Amino acid sequence: MAMPEFINTITTTGEGLLGPVWPVAWTLVKIMCLLLPLMGLVAYATLWERKLIGWIQIRIGPNRVGPMGLLQPIADALKLLFKEIVVPSKAVSTLFIIGPIMTIMPALAAWSVVPFGPEIVLANVNAGLLLLMAITSLEVYGIIIAGWASNSKYSFMGAMRASAQMISYEIPMGFALVVVLMVSGSLNFSDIVLGQQKGQFAEMGLNFLSWNWLPLLPLFVVYLVSGLAECNRHPFDVVEGESEIVAGHMVEYSGMSYAMFMLAEYANMILIGTLAAIMFLGGWSAPFAFLEFGALGGFFWLFAKAFFIVSLFVWVRGTFPRYRYDQIMRLGWKVFIPLVLVWLVLVAGWMQTSWNIWK
Repeated sequence: MAMPEFINTITTTGEGLLGPVWPVAWTLVKIMCLLLPLMGLVAYATLWERKLIGWIQIRIGPNRVGPMGLLQPIADALKLLFKEIVVPSKAVSTLFIIGPIMTIMPALAAWSVVPFGPEIVLANVNAGLLLLMAITSLEVYGIIIAGWASNSKYSFMGAMRASAQMISYEIPMGFALVVVLMVSGSLNFSDIVLGQQKGQFAEMGLNFLSWNWLPLLPLFVVYLVSGLAECNRHPFDVVEGESEIVAGHMVEYSGMSYAMFMLAEYANMILIGTLAAIMFLGGWSAPFAFLEFGALGGFFWLFAKAFFIVSLFVWVRGTFPRYRYDQIMRLGWKVFIPLVLVWLVLVAGWMQTSWNIWK
C-alpha cells in the first residue's frame, strides 16, 4: 500500500471512531510522530559530534556507557533531568524560566513546514519559507530574555553578543533564501524541491547537476557559514567564549533549563542542514535517477544530505580557530551582505535573458 493510500485509510477509520474530535487527535499524533524522532536525532547528534571530534583528534570519543558509547546521550539526558534548576536570588525568576522555553520553541515549531517527501509534511502551507523565517527569527528573544533575567554581567554580555550576531547573519541568510524563492517561483518547500527535478541534466539522469547548489554556489556557501553563525557554532561561538565570558547567556542555568539551550542549538543545526538539503541539494531526490527507490528512498536521501551538512558543521568545529567578535561582524556586514546582494542582481538579470535555466 502506497503512503497516501495508507494515510487515507487511517483518516477514514479515525473519523468513523472519533467523529469531530478526530482532526485534533490526528494533528497531535502527527506532531508526536515528528517530535519524538527529532528529539532522538538531537540527542544522538551530540554523540556523533563527540565521536567525530574524537576521530579528528585521534581519540576514541565516548565509549563507556553502553556498547560503543551508544547510551551516552541517554545518560547525559537523565543526569540533566534529575539536576536541580537553581534560580539565582537576584534573577527575575519568571523571565529566567521563560528564556530557555522561548529558545527551544521556535527550533521545534519550525519543523511544522519542513517536508520529508512529496506530500509528507505536517503543514503543507504555500508560504512555508516565509513562515519558517518568521518562526526562526523569534529565537533571539529567548536568548536576550535569558541573558537579562539572569542579572549577571557575563550573561548579559553573552546575550548582547548573541543577539547582535544572530540578527546580523539572518540578513545574508534571508537574502540567500530570497534568491532560491526567485528561481523557484514559489514559497512552498515541496515546489522548491520539485523545481530542482527538472531540466536538461535531470532528463539525462544526472539529478545532482540540476540542483540549486551549482548555479547558486556562492549563496550555498554563504547560507552554510551564516547557519554556523546563526546557531552560535564554532568558529562563531564567541557568545560562549570560555576564556572570556564563560558560557555566555547560559552561565546561570543548570539542569533541564540548561539542557533546553543545548537541545535548541542542535535542533537548529539539524534544521539548517535539512533546509540546505531542500533548498540547494534537491531535497529527497537521489543524486542519480537510477538510485531512486520510493518514499523510503526519499527519507533516506534527505537524511543523508542533512547528515552530511551536520557532519560538515562538526568538522568545522574540530578544524578552525575561533573568530574575534569584530571579525565576525565584519564578515557578516562587509562581505556576506554585499556578496548576496550582488548575486541577487546577477541572478535576476540572468533570469531575464534567453539563457534562463529555471524556465
